[in-house]
Amino acid sequence: MSSADTQYLTIVRRILDEGALGQNRTGMPAYKLPHQIMQFDLEKEFPILTTKFVAFKTAVKEILWIWQKQSNDVRVLQQWGCHIWDEWQRTDGTIGKAYGYQLAKYHQVDRLLRTLREDPESRRMVVSLWNVEDLPDMALQPCAFLTMWDVSADGRLNCMLVQRSGDMGLGVPFNFTQYAVLVSLIAQVSGLRPGLFTHVINNAHIYENHVEALRTQLARLPEAYPAPRLVLNPDVTDFYDFQPEDIQLDNYRHFGKLPMEVSV
Repeated sequence: MSSADTQYLTIVRRILDEGALGQNRTGMPAYKLPHQIMQFDLEKEFPILTTKFVAFKTAVKEILWIWQKQSNDVRVLQQWGCHIWDEWQRTDGTIGKAYGYQLAKYHQVDRLLRTLREDPESRRMVVSLWNVEDLPDMALQPCAFLTMWDVSADGRLNCMLVQRSGDMGLGVPFNFTQYAVLVSLIAQVSGLRPGLFTHVINNAHIYENHVEALRTQLARLPEAYPAPRLVLNPDVTDFYDFQPEDIQLDNYRHFGKLPMEVSV
């Protein structure tokens, strides 16, 4: 049984048992709890759900679009056959000054990579997508918006992801899997080993129309599969050279898709 299934579904059960039902900007009521946390040791296990299918290739393409391409242009994703941002695409083809735009604007990825190379003991490795000045010009304000990075004495790269708003049914399974990939990519090109990945969700919520699907998923937990293995192309030494095909899963077994509607 994978740690991802156990930790994630523990939070899901807690929200269903203890969460308060309330309204939100989408118009779909949601049960919510504050301050939910998951932590994974990436050297021991790669976190992805097996109690339902998670579109790993799509998650990888999205994180590369944000962090590597540093793009806000939805058409770049569409060229990869990825359409998860189509509903927020503006007439100019972008999502405004959101996500990758903020990384490019301040050269944040280059700064992180340089610091890891030149000053790995630094306690100032913070990457933020939350720019108050640009918030009004974002099609969607970033949900997973802050990462803090740290290198252990034994050469392990650790990362904490802070997410202001976490859709437990659809968004969160994508988020922790793709950021675990990101930590592994950056570790490889920095000569480090992947370490702890901690995911902090300020507002963890379950939309009312996702409840039945998540109860189905909870019932699958006793039969969850072991975690698969993340396999990266070992020849890639520059973060900007990674292609989606360089990032694979070995032996990903799962229970199949659980359809859920996106609340926009």
